[in-house]
Amino acid sequence: MREPGKPRRSPAPEERQADADRTRRVLLAAAYEEFAEKGYAGARVHEIAARANVNKQLINYYFGGKEGLYRTLQSQWLKHEATFHDPGRSAADVAESYLHDGLDDPRGTRLMVWRGLSYAEGQETPDEEPVQDLSGIVARQQTGELDSGLDPACLLIGMMAMTTAPHVMPDMVKKAFGVEASDPEFRERYTAFVRDMVSRLGPRP
Repeated sequence: MREPGKPRRSPAPEERQADADRTRRVLLAAAYEEFAEKGYAGARVHEIAARANVNKQLINYYFGGKEGLYRTLQSQWLKHEATFHDPGRSAADVAESYLHDGLDDPRGTRLMVWRGLSYAEGQETPDEEPVQDLSGIVARQQTGELDSGLDPACLLIGMMAMTTAPHVMPDMVKKAFGVEASDPEFRERYTAFVRDMVSRLGPRP
């Protein structure tokens, strides 16, 4: 407890940095929830700040506003996504990583879906990856793992659709499988299906 009349001690630099780091973390966590639920267009700065229990002006201070916050989340996702793409892993392993990542936490998939819906409505959102890199798929075609006769862009969209469908249409999972997408039974059964389908994308006999 500070003694009466004694000057308040200024926070040490490391204390200020720790507080700034904490504020960034809670804002990013709150923004992840808000953007995943409502998309970029529907998210509101004051609601993100309320979730984080901080002053909304701190969003401008640390991220330059709503767009900066959204771009930071996208950048974090791209770094996370890059860990899936070890060239030494099979295409089936990579597809399984996408599937399981979404089953464990569907918020990343929801962000992607909201971005697509906004684009379809003519409301383009900030994008840290405006051009899709197809080099990984092309490289696997060149090594013979994937059929070189298949369009790489179509391959990408098809595999994305297959691995994200359970998170985008959980109601269909319940209708078709009789269990929720979070159920271990579904996870095991659908993982086996995804791996089998990717294996069939190899070179034709």
